[in-house]
Amino acid sequence: MPGTLFVVATPIGNLEDITVRALRVLREATIIAAEDTRRTAHLLARHGISTPTTSLHEHNEGKKSASILAKLRDGASVALVSDAGTPTVSDPGFQLIRETIAAGIKVEPIPGPSAILTALAASGLPAEPFTFVGFPPTRLEARKSWLRDLGERGGTVVLFEAPHRIRKTLEELGAVFGDREAVVGRELTKIHEEFVRGPISALAARFENPRGEFTIVINIGHKTEIEAVSPPQGRREALAAVAKSYGLTANELYAAIEAAKGSGKSQT
Repeated sequence: MPGTLFVVATPIGNLEDITVRALRVLREATIIAAEDTRRTAHLLARHGISTPTTSLHEHNEGKKSASILAKLRDGASVALVSDAGTPTVSDPGFQLIRETIAAGIKVEPIPGPSAILTALAASGLPAEPFTFVGFPPTRLEARKSWLRDLGERGGTVVLFEAPHRIRKTLEELGAVFGDREAVVGRELTKIHEEFVRGPISALAARFENPRGEFTIVINIGHKTEIEAVSPPQGRREALAAVAKSYGLTANELYAAIEAAKGSGKSQT
């Protein structure tokens, strides 16, 4: 009889933030598939757990999933953990879970700590609706598209950002959505935990040489509000936006417009 893949949430900082159920699963599992076995070792040692571990991270998930799946088929119970929080949320594990489901093997979530909900709960910003968007892209064009997509969503947005990019990201958010109220959570649940609240401009100025792990919460408002503060688009940007809405490239849309013009002329 096949085993079970347990998707286990682990602390995002404070090692006391783990559920009794998660500790039992980690203790009883045949093996623990960990993003970083060295980091997971600290958690296991803290709670006296001796279950063997194996690595499963973004660089080996493709190859490692097959061997873990074989263990599950043989009846093993596998506990999947990431370095912090819930696997697959900006962490590896998605491929293994998909393949386990496809194989008809049970996947059981063990909920627990979440940087997303921790930041949102303490932000004082509306929690309904909210959207989690992970880390912003690093490439310029991808970031522009990402910011446009945020404008389509509206409401409260939660995102992660690296310390060396947080100031730039806050400045870009302010440029697109206006000087809105935002909250930045730094080192959540850790000894140096900090929440900084205020308009985006003040937050951007605050993080000159930041350190730690950051979660940003910002209410970007409704689409009509965003359009009121967003700079007007040039002809090229407007064409690209319309093309995207129809699932076309800008060149394809331009060709279609020109063809329509030509067709109109031939009929006169």
